[in-house]
Amino acid sequence: MSLPAVERTLIVVKPDAVARGLVGEIIGRFERRGLKPVEIKMQTVSKAKATQFYIVHKDKPFFGDLVSFISSGPSVGVVLEGRDAIALVRRVIGSTKSWEAAPGTIRGDFATGLLDNAIHASDSKESFDWESKTYFS
Repeated sequence: MSLPAVERTLIVVKPDAVARGLVGEIIGRFERRGLKPVEIKMQTVSKAKATQFYIVHKDKPFFGDLVSFISSGPSVGVVLEGRDAIALVRRVIGSTKSWEAAPGTIRGDFATGLLDNAIHASDSKESFDWESKTYFS
């Protein structure tokens, strides 16, 4: 049996979690699981960049709310590297719907609503490629 491949993924600590001082706690959870931050950037995302970042959701009714929320204050983007990073991050963050997220996951512990769910994470290599290029541009 071979070990899972080393890969990269993106997390974005959303404005609600940044405002609550949770950046270090959130990044630390990934470091304790063996993932290494290889790029970090704090910024207030412009509406134009947010529109590009969430373009895959453009036809969904919540698109405007996503764009408004992520651009409402500073966020912190982190590229994480490690074995099976994409799947591991998705397990650590918990369900998108905060009320369904298990205790012990980031969203289960820190989310307060649907949009203000503390964190975004890429769900595939393709989304990582697009989202990291957009966030760090």
